[in-house]
Amino acid sequence: MTDNTEPTADPATTIAYQGVPGANSHIACLEAFPDMTPLPCATFEDVFAAVETDSRAALAMIPIENSLGGRVADIHHLLPESKLYIIREHYLPVKYQLLGLESATLEGLEEVRSHTQALAQCRGQLNQLGVRTVSRADTAGSAKEVAEMADPKIAAVAPALAGEIYNLKALRDRFEDRIGNTTRFVVLSRARRDPDPQAGPCVTALIFQVRSVPAALYKAMGGFATNGVNITKLESYITGERFSVARFYAEIEGHPADANVAQALEELDYFSSQVRILGAFPADDFRQH
Repeated sequence: MTDNTEPTADPATTIAYQGVPGANSHIACLEAFPDMTPLPCATFEDVFAAVETDSRAALAMIPIENSLGGRVADIHHLLPESKLYIIREHYLPVKYQLLGLESATLEGLEEVRSHTQALAQCRGQLNQLGVRTVSRADTAGSAKEVAEMADPKIAAVAPALAGEIYNLKALRDRFEDRIGNTTRFVVLSRARRDPDPQAGPCVTALIFQVRSVPAALYKAMGGFATNGVNITKLESYITGERFSVARFYAEIEGHPADANVAQALEELDYFSSQVRILGAFPADDFRQH
């Protein structure tokens, strides 16, 4: 098997991800950018730094939400503080295996390790097995731990690639609770790379904070309605020491250069204390499924 995990001397051909080789983020890098070299990083903060400040990579592959497990909470706190831009999205069908040592059996398992999201996506299967679950930093890292611990009573939930890399066997294939489980990733870059608005459907991502006046959010959102702009995602999260400031992450259909989008953003800006465009990018074909 070709080793695609070592960084090259040229950061321009390197894409950073969180986890160890064999993780879903690693697989997403290989799928979306087969000519680039994936760079594993210990934390999401390290991934952002690899692109933004350390210049070890040109791009970052970041999971933002899963169809079963929901949003990846850390990302919504890291994105507003970074200076990176979303330039692309990538949808990865998630296929998990229950991985153990060669001597392991389903009946002998006592503990299963994986990332919190993966454990959530396999909750039904895990409950049937009646095992103890342990949350770890990532899926492939859990597989690596199982290989190093050499305890047949402990298994990991991870992609098949992790089993190949760490020489573990599949105790059960397609371990996720629901077929069709999909993780959506965004690709980040130091430079904003808005696509040609005439080239096809676009998505614009933004962070905003409304003014502290009655009905500010209602009025801010009204601009999208009156200008015919579809909001495909709107999520709030609390910031500040007193938990009193609400920020919103939104995605809308269209390009900032479109007249109706520009007008909607102008109205949003009027009712907001802060608005930041995180990037415009081509809408993935998966959205049409």
